[in-house]
Amino acid sequence: MSALGKVVRAGVGRRRMQTLVMVLTTTMAVAAAVLATGLLVASRAPFEHAFAKQRGAQLTAWFDPAEATAAQVAATAHVSGVTATAGPYPVLSLSPRFGANKSRLPVGGVMTEMSVVGRADTGGAVDDLVLTTGHWATGSGQIVLSDQNTPLGVGDQLSLPDLPGKPVLTVVGLARSVTATADAWVSPTQIAALTARGSRPGQQMLYRFRNAATDAEVTADRKAVETAVPRGSLTGASSYLQTERSADRTEATFVPFVIAFGVLGLVMSVLVIGTVVSGAVGSATRRIGILKSLGFTPAQVVRAYVAQALIPATVGTALGVVLGNLMAIPALHEAQRAYSTGSLAVAPWIDLAVPAAALAAVAATALAPALRAGRLRTVEALTVGRTPRAGRGRTVQRLLAGLPLPRALSLGLATPFARPARSATVAAAVVFGTLGVTFGTGLAISVNGVQNGLDRRDAGAVTVQDIAPLAGNGSKDTVDPALIAARIAAQPGTRRYFSTEQTQVRVAGLAGSVNVTAYRGYGGGYSWGAYQLVSGTWFHGPGQAVVPYGFLRATGTHVGDTVTLTANGRRAVVRIVGEDLDVREGGMVMLTDSSSLAGLRLKIPSELVQFDIDLKPGTDATAYAASLGKALQPPGILVLPSGNRVSPTIIAMDALVAMFTLMLVAVAGLGVLNTVVLDTRERVHDLGVFKALGMSPRQTVAMVLSSVAGIGLVAGAVGVPIGVALHKRVLPVMGSAAGTAIPKADMAVYSLTVLVALVLGGLVIATAGALLPAGWAAKARTAVALRSE
Repeated sequence: MSALGKVVRAGVGRRRMQTLVMVLTTTMAVAAAVLATGLLVASRAPFEHAFAKQRGAQLTAWFDPAEATAAQVAATAHVSGVTATAGPYPVLSLSPRFGANKSRLPVGGVMTEMSVVGRADTGGAVDDLVLTTGHWATGSGQIVLSDQNTPLGVGDQLSLPDLPGKPVLTVVGLARSVTATADAWVSPTQIAALTARGSRPGQQMLYRFRNAATDAEVTADRKAVETAVPRGSLTGASSYLQTERSADRTEATFVPFVIAFGVLGLVMSVLVIGTVVSGAVGSATRRIGILKSLGFTPAQVVRAYVAQALIPATVGTALGVVLGNLMAIPALHEAQRAYSTGSLAVAPWIDLAVPAAALAAVAATALAPALRAGRLRTVEALTVGRTPRAGRGRTVQRLLAGLPLPRALSLGLATPFARPARSATVAAAVVFGTLGVTFGTGLAISVNGVQNGLDRRDAGAVTVQDIAPLAGNGSKDTVDPALIAARIAAQPGTRRYFSTEQTQVRVAGLAGSVNVTAYRGYGGGYSWGAYQLVSGTWFHGPGQAVVPYGFLRATGTHVGDTVTLTANGRRAVVRIVGEDLDVREGGMVMLTDSSSLAGLRLKIPSELVQFDIDLKPGTDATAYAASLGKALQPPGILVLPSGNRVSPTIIAMDALVAMFTLMLVAVAGLGVLNTVVLDTRERVHDLGVFKALGMSPRQTVAMVLSSVAGIGLVAGAVGVPIGVALHKRVLPVMGSAAGTAIPKADMAVYSLTVLVALVLGGLVIATAGALLPAGWAAKARTAVALRSE
């Protein structure tokens, strides 16, 4: 081994603590960069990538088997413009009942209607399904559910007592179709057992076309398919563009905070790597002088110390790539749930680009101080670090010495002024860490507040709905809502309840229809079921309405304006008294008293009436639902505990906020750790003098910790306002992308108590990073410290 190689190996091995800190720092910094870059890349057009990867269906069509044979439907694959097809698959519309399940859903309760398709496997030229849990249905009694918003999991059961043989199906897997072509899948042979006597399953066909980029092109493609089969046989068709627009809204909601955290992670990673490497090389200036005195040329010295920085950095970079990819697995899993797409993964080029950039940053950062030291004369290099610069920090030391503070604390508080540049890098790391914690905390509180506001759509603990007309068993029996109300009032445990009726009306001056939810108060009225409001008040009687941001934006109206509703050639005028938090149907919804629609003479089917029930304290919702279900006959009445539906986007945001925040804190803490290690090693002779004069180990720890405590407090005071400003900037952008304004209560989440705690968080980050070197300094023996260089 050459002399230069021995110097490099000795330098890496001699400073084990510093080498370890450099490895850990680069590991966390590179892991943060890999995760941040991976999420940023995955957040760019996730639906388009998943749609291309899974060969999504641009058109999903359903055909009546009585009007077109399977051969005629299959022949549509040769229609001009069609590039790929899958099917025809047999399809049924079923409303199964809950069987044994782990979700505490009432056994025997009727589920809403679902589309069940018979498919032999997940693959195909169109709509390549992604199996997210379990396995595919290959035999009798098995079913795979779509993993979108299902309360059931693998092992749960569904029953169909109205079909021949009363089949029971066990959920064996959950799968995802990028365009939601079905709610569930079974093997083709299972379809026969699920078909009612005297009926035949429908047929589903999936298409991809040469030109299908716009609604007009998809409509033209659908018409071409329709003309290729007997008239009236095409019973329905769904375009992928509607799913894409919904995915784009989710993406636009998700991306702003990913970008904010990603940029923070990348900038902080570069900052901390630069600080660690620069400090490591700069602290070795005296040893560089020794090498020069032994005959090493400036170029050899520079190469030696750049290599000493690159070796631990390379180890840390390799570990960081592995750690970043491991952390990306749960992070991207949550992201794909939010985006409702197939599997997301860190792009391979990221695993090459990030390490290359990190090592380039290490080399460039190490090169600057190495070149500077290489140009020093041998005598100057030997004296650097041994002779303190005159006047630096002395004035502050004298001022602090005059304060009624323990001497150990005054010495520690004055330390940052002796090396202001190094202290500034520590402050910058803590500022970024505090900024990330502040932004993450505010974002978590806000998005969960928004989720709680959206949960008010299910005001009661139990809901009741007549779904007999939708049960798929040929029954058209309905139940008078007044009878349901009477049974609810007589049920023990009922506290209060109201009903809502779903209908559609037109709004004067607006194209298309608006979904209206009309409230009818019974016991206790309906004001307890009010949505969270952005502005204005809840409606309290006929002629008043509450609408969300999307409605106001589409109609150009404001709270206080009136709008005219039309239906059946009749008109009704309502005044907008409030703006509520609601993102359904792009915000094109309205909430009002049922009396507001009396003049329109609407006939609302019983299946569009829902009752929300609030229970007396101590009443078990599951037991209440089961008891009420028995009291309400016929069995087409769906009675279920409401439960809050947590959005996958909210879950993903919470998980990623926690992950990013912890990583930013860890990187900031390691930056502090490295700097304090350097300071402590450089001042080891001074520590020996202090110990010789009687400084105890406890006082030594206090001195080291206080050397960063002031920096932590100042950095916290700087980072918190920036984090608050970032929160105020990003959250409205997310809300606008989701089609809603953010309520003031969910914006103003930083109370005085929270702000004080966050400012103190800077102190916690700084002192936590300094604990290890403080302990090392306290344990150092006086004689050894006095002899140390």
